[in-house]
Amino acid sequence: MNKTALITGASSGLGKEFARIHASKGDNVVLVARSKDKLETLKLELQKQFGVSVYVIVKDLSDQYAPKAVYDELKAQKIQIDYLINNAGFGDFGLFAETDWAKQLEMINLNVTCLTYLTRLFLPGMIHNKFGKILNLASTAAFQPGPTMSVYFATKAFVLSFSEAIANELKGTGVTMTVLCPGATETGFQTAAAL
Repeated sequence: MNKTALITGASSGLGKEFARIHASKGDNVVLVARSKDKLETLKLELQKQFGVSVYVIVKDLSDQYAPKAVYDELKAQKIQIDYLINNAGFGDFGLFAETDWAKQLEMINLNVTCLTYLTRLFLPGMIHNKFGKILNLASTAAFQPGPTMSVYFATKAFVLSFSEAIANELKGTGVTMTVLCPGATETGFQTAAAL
C-alpha cells in the first residue's frame, strides 16, 4: 500500500521539491499552502508524471486553528499520514524595535506553533502504527543569534531544539524525527523576508 506524505509550504521552494521527491518514489502526497493556483498546478504535474494521488488543502498555517483543521479534514477523508514534512515558514528583516508586531507574531505562529501542533496531532497515530517519519525544517540560523532577523533565528533555534528532543523520545517506537538545517537556498525566501 502506498505511503502518504503531508508537506506544508508545498506551493514553492523546498516544499515543492519534497513533493516531487515523494511522488517520484510512488508516495501519495497532501499539499498544504495558501496559494490554491500553485497547489493545483503542482497537483496536475505530480498526477500526470508519477500517477500518484494528490490531495490539496488551501490553508494559511499561521492561523492558530489551521493545523487542527488540516488534521480534521484528513481524518474525515480517511487519509493516513506516514510522512510529515513541516516545511512552511518565513522570515523578516529589520531592527526588532521597528518591526511590525503582527508580522512577527505570524512568523512565530507559522514557524513554531504550527510545526509543533501538527507534530502533536499526527505523532500519536504514527506511534500507534509503529511507523512514521517527521522532517522539520530549521536552518543554519538555528545555531546563532541573528541581529536584524532576531525572531526568525530564534524560531529556527526552537525547531532544532524541539526536533532533537522529540527524536530522543521516539527511540524504539518505529517513528523518527529529523531536522534539516539548510543554509541560504534559492526558494523565494529572500523576497518574502524583504532581504
